[in-house]
Amino acid sequence: MNLERVREAAERVARSEGLEVVDVEWKVGKQRFLRVYIDRVPSGGTESGHSGSGGSGEGISHADCERVSQQLSVILDVEELVPGPGYVLEISSPGLDRPLRKPQEFERFTGRLAKIWTDAPIEDLTFFEGRLAGVTGGKVQLQLKGKLPRTVELPLVNIRKANLVVEF
Repeated sequence: MNLERVREAAERVARSEGLEVVDVEWKVGKQRFLRVYIDRVPSGGTESGHSGSGGSGEGISHADCERVSQQLSVILDVEELVPGPGYVLEISSPGLDRPLRKPQEFERFTGRLAKIWTDAPIEDLTFFEGRLAGVTGGKVQLQLKGKLPRTVELPLVNIRKANLVVEF
């Protein structure tokens, strides 16, 4: 399974619908699942609001998922990108606690609360929670609360996992 080729096909379809691909997963268990997470393309600036999961403040609709699913399904079959018989294609929103991977995503969600885990300790810690404050020189700026509020710089190459935190 060449996940990069699947991602490229998904990105072509998403772009044609004014959407973006957030992530692509291949899971094999009792069934084989190909999951593609889509979102709205950000409309310039940063998104510090707290509504929806996407760039324009509105989330992904069922119709968005259906259109991407129908088009991508045809491409996957025609280009034979999923080897072997039988798999389930799922298209969905990344959710309110969406993962963050690319520098643009950390930048886009400046002002939002995030949880970040690192591979190596930074200031003796491998878990951080705070407000995203942008990206500079390959490092995510995160404003931490606490007795001594401060901003830490987390090198992107050391970030193992990062997610937005749902706020109400």
